[in-house]
Amino acid sequence: MQRRHFLITPPALALGAAAGPVLAAPAVISAQSRILPLRGKGPRIVICGGGWGGLTAARYLREQIPDADVVVLERNATFWSGPMSNKWLIDIVNTDFVQHDMLRPANKYGYTLLQTEVTGFERDRKLVRTGHGLVEYDYLILSGGIRDAWDAWFGDDQRAIDHARAHFASAYIPNQQMLALKQRVKDFRGGTLVMTLPPPPHRCPPSPYERACLIASHIKKNKIPGKIVILDPKPKIAPIGMGYQQAFEELYPDIITHVPNARVQEVDPFNKRIKTTAGELKFDEAILMPPHQAADMVWHAGLIGKDPATGKPTGWADMHTRLFHANGDDRVYFVGDLMGAISPQFGHYPKSAHVANYIGQIVAKYIAQRVAGQEVRALLPDNLCYMMVNTEPQEEISVKFEYEVDATGQVIQNQIDMDVRSADLVKEDFAWARSKFSDFLAI
Repeated sequence: MQRRHFLITPPALALGAAAGPVLAAPAVISAQSRILPLRGKGPRIVICGGGWGGLTAARYLREQIPDADVVVLERNATFWSGPMSNKWLIDIVNTDFVQHDMLRPANKYGYTLLQTEVTGFERDRKLVRTGHGLVEYDYLILSGGIRDAWDAWFGDDQRAIDHARAHFASAYIPNQQMLALKQRVKDFRGGTLVMTLPPPPHRCPPSPYERACLIASHIKKNKIPGKIVILDPKPKIAPIGMGYQQAFEELYPDIITHVPNARVQEVDPFNKRIKTTAGELKFDEAILMPPHQAADMVWHAGLIGKDPATGKPTGWADMHTRLFHANGDDRVYFVGDLMGAISPQFGHYPKSAHVANYIGQIVAKYIAQRVAGQEVRALLPDNLCYMMVNTEPQEEISVKFEYEVDATGQVIQNQIDMDVRSADLVKEDFAWARSKFSDFLAI
């Protein structure tokens, strides 16, 4: 394995994550200082990223390997949930529902939580570089979610990237832009609000349509003279196509316009213009979602996959499709939205919180089996997403994905859409969220 060196990067480029530290920072901070000395007889397992997948893995690793030294490195001071955040944007749930303390689960389950920037890796030496120094590991889990690939639109025009991020960010990377987006929704007084969708795969595939419905309900309720234009690169709404189509046509016919085959070609964030394969448009407000890719940490670890046909980066982790470790380094595992493709039938597992939570449990089991010297047996997740489309009364639709292995050994996906709007699905949604939060946030 070639030795890898990375410089300490500024916060905008940092890879990892952070939460209230259980251990104090060293008195003298140096990029070469070794921090968090190894403790106990068990393996040191470092998790980069304290989201749905990372915190789940931390809990289950401590349960399944009681003597393991589990360390979570997380940039943010608090946990902020992407699921339920669309409802938070229009005050269906309050901030306490989506924002949570991360010290509570760390203290309950017995892992170390350090708020710091992850800035690089030396995989040959099994070291993580952080803003506080070097952290050693025996196993490493990368669970940093996604990055917004603004460069796909703007190249190296940093001025345009900064302006788009500052004024029109989608907040699909929680904790950084959520409050600003909520204020923009509240401040919208009319005109055209454009929402761009990334090309698949992207984070939580059905959720941008839910966001459009909920903002449309806000516009409708408050009699705002505005409309929402969804620029979708796909040929049709997916997933839950029928349910969303009916919501657009029956609930918001004068507010929501869905434009298929609208791949973004150019964006002028300064003059509020956008050009797509379906035409050009001027906007008054925008929620811009550039293409999604694996979090910066996967790029810095040198573990991004390559397209076998073109040799170009896939943008996602290069990983074993059943065991979820890096193809080039079996001491590194991937959890959550940064994961690479799984199957030629459906591509990627949905980049959803439900899957991240499930994969976090699976990877914890895989590592526990390895530590115990047992055979690692491949497992499959499932996926479940609820989406609110109406607020008066509150009604939701839903989609479920089930997985199995076919006769050739390939993972195949079965999709079950629940297109009929239902108040019962609202109850199921909130029960699902509370159950998951209890699972890894100890609340």
